[in-house]
Amino acid sequence: MISTTNSEKYLGKTVLSIDYGTKNVGLCLYGIGRDPFPLPFEQIFNNSDEDVIEHIERVFSNEYFDIIVLGLPKHKDGSNSEMTNTILRFHEKLKMKFKDLDIFFQDEALSSYEAEDRMKKSPKYNFKIDKTKLDALAASIILEEWLSSTDTNTSS
Repeated sequence: MISTTNSEKYLGKTVLSIDYGTKNVGLCLYGIGRDPFPLPFEQIFNNSDEDVIEHIERVFSNEYFDIIVLGLPKHKDGSNSEMTNTILRFHEKLKMKFKDLDIFFQDEALSSYEAEDRMKKSPKYNFKIDKTKLDALAASIILEEWLSSTDTNTSS
C-alpha cells in the first residue's frame, strides 16, 4: 500500500494552520498546489477564545479556507500537558463555529524552537528573533509538518 501525504490527498484545498497560545495565536494560510509553500499569515493577540474565533471567522470571510490544522502539544511520552487540554477546549469552540470544515491536529513539538532557529538564520528577520511574528512562523512549520504527514489526525 502506498502512503499518500496530506499535500497530495488535499491538493487544491486551502488550509488555515493555527499555533494557539495563551498570549498570541499564529496563523498560516496556504493553498495546496497554488502557493509555492506555506508562509506566515499573521499573529494576533489572544484576549479570549471568543475573540480569536471571531478573528478566524473574519479571515474565513475574506480569504476562505477548506481545512483547519491545529497545533497540539504533547509531552514526550505522548501524554497531555496542561496546554494540550487548553487547546482541546479551544478546539471544541472552534468546531462549533466551523461545523462543515475538517479540523486536524498536528503535533507541534518544538515548532516554536524551530521558528526561532529559522529567524536567527534568515535575513528576512535580520537574523534575530521577532516575537511579533514568531507564532505565525510556528503555524507555518506546523502546516509544513502536516502537509508531509500521511497520518491526518482528524479531530472531527
